[in-house]
Amino acid sequence: MKIGVAKEIKIHEYRVGMTPSCVKAYVAHGHEVLVEKAAGVNTGFEDEEYEAAGAIITENKRRMFDDCDMIVKVKEPLSQEYDLFHEGQILYTYLHLAASKELTEALMSRKIKAVGYETIETSNGSLPCLKPMSEIAGRLSVQQGAKYLEKTFGGRGVLLGGVPGVRRGNVAILGGGVAGANAAKIAVGMGANVTILDVNVDRLAYLDDIFGTNIATLYSNNANIDQVAAESDVLIGTVLLHGAKAPKLIKKNHLAMMKKGAVIVDVSVDQGGCTETTRPTTHDDPVYIVDDVVHYCVANMPGVVGLSSTIALTNTTLIYGLLIAEHGLEQACRVSKALSLGVNLHLGKCVYKNVAESLNIKYSPLESVLE
Repeated sequence: MKIGVAKEIKIHEYRVGMTPSCVKAYVAHGHEVLVEKAAGVNTGFEDEEYEAAGAIITENKRRMFDDCDMIVKVKEPLSQEYDLFHEGQILYTYLHLAASKELTEALMSRKIKAVGYETIETSNGSLPCLKPMSEIAGRLSVQQGAKYLEKTFGGRGVLLGGVPGVRRGNVAILGGGVAGANAAKIAVGMGANVTILDVNVDRLAYLDDIFGTNIATLYSNNANIDQVAAESDVLIGTVLLHGAKAPKLIKKNHLAMMKKGAVIVDVSVDQGGCTETTRPTTHDDPVYIVDDVVHYCVANMPGVVGLSSTIALTNTTLIYGLLIAEHGLEQACRVSKALSLGVNLHLGKCVYKNVAESLNIKYSPLESVLE
């Protein structure tokens, strides 16, 4: 198979879809890899390293897309990239389609085969290609929350860990999954008072065992959300529904309950956000203030730690990418149930139910498409 690695064009997106070692693995399996010039420079990988691994460096993005059977990226295509795709081409990247009907319809109209890292799902329900970015985003969320609590950014002027004689800051985390647990690790390490909310009581019990008295756990219901909204200095949203829009757990009226200068960090922004007042921001202009509450809603949080993120991401995406290259997408889906759940779009049809329901478009089961 001929595979293209595109340079990311999203603002402050420093990740790249393959490392040179990934290229070496594809080439060893007999595949041809084209890497767009300078695709990995911002991550720390020079073109010469890709060439040494067996890649062909190309400056012509259009020609690369025209020639390649599969395009490997990190982030969803932006509007200026839509016309690069051709019918039958495989796109292997994060998609987050439930948050954008425009993107979904654009990719459907080009009849490509779109595989989303975020919906590849193993038999135990884990999301192996989303997990490393959730770990990073969870950890970054507390760093960012602590920074934007500083008065110069519109925050309350609170130090999360406190000092002797001064109360610690309060951090509430909505969602006890991978991102939430990693946020809790950092918040506990900084010395904050930490509360995690989730609807899964087994998960709450697990987190209680792991963290012990370092955290408090609450069942996520309206009353408890009201309570933590009023008490929090930093409120972190990490709620995830596989492939679907995030539920709006924090309403606009909650902002009136919150402390002036409190910070909301919405890790769920890629899936539409779990706060009614969420709108995607960039690393150029990461925060905005609504009703005296600072909102941090950057849609590619891990992008700023591009080297760590790229290595963590490609550690998990490589195996599925090689499977696609070896067998072709359709046969690879028959071989791997986990990979089949990653297919969101197939030749003009939406084959992932949660995306179809979120966007109110027709759903076609993948099994019927592959018959």
